[in-house]
Amino acid sequence: MHIVHSESSCGWGGQEIRVLEEAAGMLERGHRVTLLCPREARIFDEAGKRGVPVTALPIARKGLSGIGAMRAWLVRNRSEILNSHSSTDSWLAALALVGMRPCPALVRTRHISAAIPDNMATRWLYQSATRRIVTTGERLREQLIRDNRFRPDSIVSVPTGIDLARYAPGDRAQAKARLGLEPTQACIGIVATLRSWKGHRYLVEAFAGLKQNDARLLIVGDGPGRENLREQVARLGLEERVLMPGNQAEVTPWLQALDVFALPSYANEGVPQALMQAMAAGVPVVSTPVGSIDELVRNDDTGLMVPPQDIEALRAAIERLLGDPALGARLAGAAGAWVRERYSRERMLDNMEAIFRSVAS
Repeated sequence: MHIVHSESSCGWGGQEIRVLEEAAGMLERGHRVTLLCPREARIFDEAGKRGVPVTALPIARKGLSGIGAMRAWLVRNRSEILNSHSSTDSWLAALALVGMRPCPALVRTRHISAAIPDNMATRWLYQSATRRIVTTGERLREQLIRDNRFRPDSIVSVPTGIDLARYAPGDRAQAKARLGLEPTQACIGIVATLRSWKGHRYLVEAFAGLKQNDARLLIVGDGPGRENLREQVARLGLEERVLMPGNQAEVTPWLQALDVFALPSYANEGVPQALMQAMAAGVPVVSTPVGSIDELVRNDDTGLMVPPQDIEALRAAIERLLGDPALGARLAGAAGAWVRERYSRERMLDNMEAIFRSVAS
């Protein structure tokens, strides 16, 4: 098949990484793949680095120029599948395909749990123009059925898969030493784009009051919230204890150095890749029941769950894991087994390939 992905987002995070991982995986399986995105988007450059064919189109914003550019490209380049990923490119794709014969089957992937409008136009987009809706978690699928009354048979959940050989447990003390950290010092960490809804500010606040006042906090990632977090860290007098190394091309060493991984998101989640990466790497996790996170983290089984935006509960959960290594080891062991069973890259590719074949035929 010729599989075309469209992505209008100029941001960078788990959604964009999944698009590229899926595209690269389908190339490995012998399919032809093309990514359509704005030239100014980071995903354009990242696609080139990863060997994914990419074409720049003016699709960062909704408008007639974007519809025309996408339609002209699709007419010139026959394909079986057009997989859209954000709201803007989904609308542009759907409108570009109106009246086109033959035309690719439109598949819309929903990566986050943000609500979508409940109106006739949106219903046309999702239930008429789109051949199949893919969500990155079952809770997201349930949300569309419950809140938007979409047909259950039009939606399928395909969680993002990770490379299990890449994200594997390692020696924690050695990992800390390689990063210039004190091997005996407890490390709490988060790997995520610095966006408000990831809950970094609640983690910093919880960290400030820990009983273990010699612990370190590692905030790996970058994004629009960086300066606000720096100001918060300075205001709380935590500069010597909080490390913010920015984006890292390889996050495995940072995960392997952690005693606790925390992701206190309060909105807009699917099944976060960093969370499953930490679980695969053998790190005990603390998170919140947002989006489809509870499909990964089962409280007191594969991790600890706390209410969103609850600083005291988050602090207590982190202290519990730091104070009880046996509990952390039990949770990490169960989490690793859960991720290996359900969230492999190959399983994701198998499921997406099956969906593409079914709608193309």
